[in-house]
Amino acid sequence: MDASKNHYDTLGVAPDATADQIRKAYRRLARKYHPDVSKEADAQTRMREINEANEVLGDPARRAEYDAMAERLRRGATMGHGEGFAPPPGWEDGFSFFRSGGPGAGAEAPDLGAFFSDLFGAGPAGGRAGRRARAATGEDRHAAIEVPLEFALAGGEREIQLQAVELDAGGRPRPVTRTLQVRVPRGVRPGQQIRLAGQGMPGIGGEPAGDLYLEVRIAPHPLYRVEGRDLVMDLPVTPAEAALGAEVEVPLPGGGSGQVKVPAAARAGMKLRLKGRGLGGDLYLVLSIAVAPADSAAARAAYEQLARATAGFDPRRDLGARSRTASTA
Repeated sequence: MDASKNHYDTLGVAPDATADQIRKAYRRLARKYHPDVSKEADAQTRMREINEANEVLGDPARRAEYDAMAERLRRGATMGHGEGFAPPPGWEDGFSFFRSGGPGAGAEAPDLGAFFSDLFGAGPAGGRAGRRARAATGEDRHAAIEVPLEFALAGGEREIQLQAVELDAGGRPRPVTRTLQVRVPRGVRPGQQIRLAGQGMPGIGGEPAGDLYLEVRIAPHPLYRVEGRDLVMDLPVTPAEAALGAEVEVPLPGGGSGQVKVPAAARAGMKLRLKGRGLGGDLYLVLSIAVAPADSAAARAAYEQLARATAGFDPRRDLGARSRTASTA
């Protein structure tokens, strides 16, 4: 977690923003900068920054930790050993590795040389004797991989580039970039981990390497939201379709479209379920009422006729009673 980045500015919210305000700001920006729909030149970079900010501020525990780290930076404090390790350069390409309890990073990029020395015992006082004395199985690494929703639905192989550590001929650790083929299972969900055996930190003193764990993240989609195993999409309908019922065409996750029956007397917020159209779960369509503008004489006349025909209907009839009930509760 990099406290030098102002995630609040990235989402355009105040430091005391509520969880709902953060969620709404993220959705608004995701619709604007998602690479599949945005025409902005820096859409991909902005989307990565927006995702990072949302992952931190959208989680109460991580937000509290971020706020505390940012406050220490503002006071000029330097994080000590064990207070966190910022991922090395390149993590913003979609992948990062981290280990618990590494050296602190502060506002600057981490010192990889110091990090490797701490990890392998290869500092001036350690040398090869230190490494032999600390023979151990390589540590596991953790990274994040972001995939499009369509890819998560279908599964398949994906090539990733990841920063890694190798020992040179002299036994000294050095950073390298490795290319790996990762098989993403069909219907993978956010937070699931993919284990790549032996792809972690190299072992010390001839011991085996650790494993690499990839935490799956799903890129924001302009239509669908991921909620566990399910997908959720807002479905606007006209007042006539909601009142009388109708069959409407909707896009389906993964491509194609289908017909959905809207029941008569449907209300905003009602959920329609399409079984088996999620990430191992279902697709839920949340109805909203879209009102056509009275921008022509014919449309205005139709609304006036509707108003006369439904003059006895008052949607605000029980607001007063609800208010009184709440005040006495």
